Amino acid sequence: MIIGINASSALREKPTGVEEYTFQLIKHLAMIPESAEHRFVLYLNSRLKSERLSEIGDLPENFRLKYLSFPLFWTQLRLAAEMLESKIDVLFIPVHILPLIHPAKSVVVIHGLEYEFYPKMYPFLHRRYLRSSTRYALKNAAKIIAVSENTKNDLVNLYGGEPDKIRVVHHGINETQNSRRRTPDAELQTQNDRYVLYVGRLELKKNILGIIEAYNELRQKNPQISNKLVLTGGKGFGWEKITSVISASAFKNDIVLKGYVAESEKNDLLQNAAVFLYTSFYEGFGMPILEAQNSGLPVITSNVSSMPEIAGRGAILVDPSNPEQIAAAISKILSDENLRNNLIKSGFENIKRFSWEKCARETLKVLTS
Repeated sequence: MIIGINASSALREKPTGVEEYTFQLIKHLAMIPESAEHRFVLYLNSRLKSERLSEIGDLPENFRLKYLSFPLFWTQLRLAAEMLESKIDVLFIPVHILPLIHPAKSVVVIHGLEYEFYPKMYPFLHRRYLRSSTRYALKNAAKIIAVSENTKNDLVNLYGGEPDKIRVVHHGINETQNSRRRTPDAELQTQNDRYVLYVGRLELKKNILGIIEAYNELRQKNPQISNKLVLTGGKGFGWEKITSVISASAFKNDIVLKGYVAESEKNDLLQNAAVFLYTSFYEGFGMPILEAQNSGLPVITSNVSSMPEIAGRGAILVDPSNPEQIAAAISKILSDENLRNNLIKSGFENIKRFSWEKCARETLKVLTS
């Protein structure tokens, strides 16, 4: 079978969750023995050439790169035009948008429906595009891959998706050292050099304002606590509001904005933190939860959408709209060593359910069945 893959998102220099998913999936598809039975064509936007391609490693002979040049609307114009001439058996779209021209056997990955639950956090035209492209994919793709049971349920309940057409394939986790390195950034040191950490895009739908409010509550009610709050990630919707709220905080000097960081620095931050916070309002999957568990961190995450499904028993679940509850959970972990150790142990058990190799195998099965 000849499998075409829209692989452009795998090359972005500063990948977020969807881009990292595409990168890791292609990397591990190339590694599993089952792929040797098939041929793969990786369609790449020539404007996005980057050093990330070399990080995938040497691709086997049954993987071919095809660069397609086009300035705008690359998926709907250039990739769609390519489909008129292509001789592939199946087209795999790991990034939501199915081109208008596509093979009858096309598979699209839907990562989440955040825009339906928090529409005000998306520009009007962008929101309409996401809705129409989701409906189009559900109607016209041969199969849909949802990254969690929660996302599948949302597709069925909100869009009337056919349950038998939707397969759930979880993400994997990136390999990191589980040993905790005690070499924290000097900027972040406190009396015990550990801090409360968030990793993800800095935007309103990730509940950054609630995290800041919870941190203020934590420090006000617990004068003995001096752990800093470290917010790591690129700027997103509501950035100006976020910085304004930080500036107004009595503890603004202990709130550190790290911005987007490379994978190695992110791993260092994870392995030297005291608590990991991921109290988003909605997640289609929530990969940072697994990254934190894999680094031996106790996790606090939300009790909504996919987060309980992904975190398993290795996290304290809280109401993301309740900063007092988030603050209380942080305080418990900082003060209760048994609770902390139990969460870490449960986190290590939980991540055994996830791997990129498993993700690649299950995805290939969907593509070839």
